[in-house]
Amino acid sequence: MPGLLRGVARTAVIAGTATAVSNRVSRRQANRWADQEEQQYQQQAYQQQAYQQPPQYEPPPQQDMVQQLKDLAALKDQGVLTEEEFAAQKARILRG
Repeated sequence: MPGLLRGVARTAVIAGTATAVSNRVSRRQANRWADQEEQQYQQQAYQQQAYQQPPQYEPPPQQDMVQQLKDLAALKDQGVLTEEEFAAQKARILRG
């Protein structure tokens, strides 16, 4: 009987060790897969970010053309601008 108990105990120790090793290998492999998935996710996020077009900036709103012409006419009336300067600036404003 002592030989039988010794054999059973030895089998239990071997089985327990094998189970512990197997579980450790499984956890290690699961962690590797999780790390690989995380790296792939980060690469995809980076690539999507890199391929997005930059935002389109609109130029600042220009002063209303009519207001510009009124201001220009006021400068001409005050004598700040000559008729030629007024005509040149008016043409520039109207061209946009």
